[in-house]
Amino acid sequence: MSGYDLPALNAVLNGATTILILVGYAAVRAKRIRLHQVLMLTALTTSVLFLASYLAYHFVVRAGDATRYEGDFRPLYLLLLFSHTILAAVAAPMVLVSAGLALARRIDRHRRLAKITLPIWLYVSVTGVVIYWMLKDLYPKG
Repeated sequence: MSGYDLPALNAVLNGATTILILVGYAAVRAKRIRLHQVLMLTALTTSVLFLASYLAYHFVVRAGDATRYEGDFRPLYLLLLFSHTILAAVAAPMVLVSAGLALARRIDRHRRLAKITLPIWLYVSVTGVVIYWMLKDLYPKG
């Protein structure tokens, strides 16, 4: 594996996060609280691993050089990228605070925040995979 394999790894981590969030949500709806906790903390872990891998790729492997999409769907790509980036910056602290509230057993506050956090986090993880697929042919090969 080289640094040029990181974008594919990032897509896998985002996809895994999406699945973990959805299954974690289903678990809490089914009152399987311990399973929900494990799944959501695992989703948080995959998100942290994604962020570390993403930063390593862009700042170490690519030395800050951006990947530019110039294809036929550029307006859609830019809309997705803009909304993904803004919402990722919003979701990160919300996820951390929501997890902290749950771990501190402040469940009422956790529930209120999680109702807002979950759809944002889900959108960010799904659009991360979509953006990867739009860019995948533009990534340099190692």
